[in-house]
Amino acid sequence: KGSFRGDMPEVIDAHHESFRALVQPDAPLRKLAAGFEWAEGPVWVTDGAYVLWSDVPNNRMMRWSEQDGTSEFRKPSNHSNGNTLDRQGRLITCEHSAHRVSRTEFDGTVVTLVDSYKDKKLNSPNDVVVKSDGTIWFTDPPYGILSNREGYQRDSEIGHNYVYRLNTGSGDLRVVAGDFDCPNGIAFSPDETTIYVSDTGEPAHIRSFEADSSGALSNSREFARLDN
Repeated sequence: KGSFRGDMPEVIDAHHESFRALVQPDAPLRKLAAGFEWAEGPVWVTDGAYVLWSDVPNNRMMRWSEQDGTSEFRKPSNHSNGNTLDRQGRLITCEHSAHRVSRTEFDGTVVTLVDSYKDKKLNSPNDVVVKSDGTIWFTDPPYGILSNREGYQRDSEIGHNYVYRLNTGSGDLRVVAGDFDCPNGIAFSPDETTIYVSDTGEPAHIRSFEADSSGALSNSREFARLDN
């Protein structure tokens, strides 16, 4: 949040003191790239000093670095959306039209981590976070199957929009939250005791849960209501 003069901020208002350790109060807002239908899932790749993001309807992933500027990283991208890095620094991507969460190995090979639940295809994985124990948590709303704009239209095989936890060691995939309309963004608190999930359905809101070491969630509560 800030005060703006044209498209440049004059002031950044921190609502928690810990934010000041992340962003300088006089940090300028700089446009790095333009020309996308919409951009989602930015992730900074320290090993290489570049940022990746998804241009979802255009079915591509983009790359920007100070040295090289903007370029296409992957096209087609299976209508990729959310991106993050695992604890080894490998790219983890939610792919709408492949109904999967994938991992890009260091040699560039893309492998499927998960694309189904109980032998039924996932809807369209949207956003993802990796916990320090290596488990992968992701949301699976229907946006990539509602039309051909950001995926391919089809009926949901699962019939629900879940939040999942994937144990990459055992391959176990479990539903950790099943009462969202359209679960979307997902993030852990710095100490990983709280997880936040946004719902862009009805009602639009953000909920928080306590997360224990086994991956179980409890104490669901509304963190914020997003009124139109």
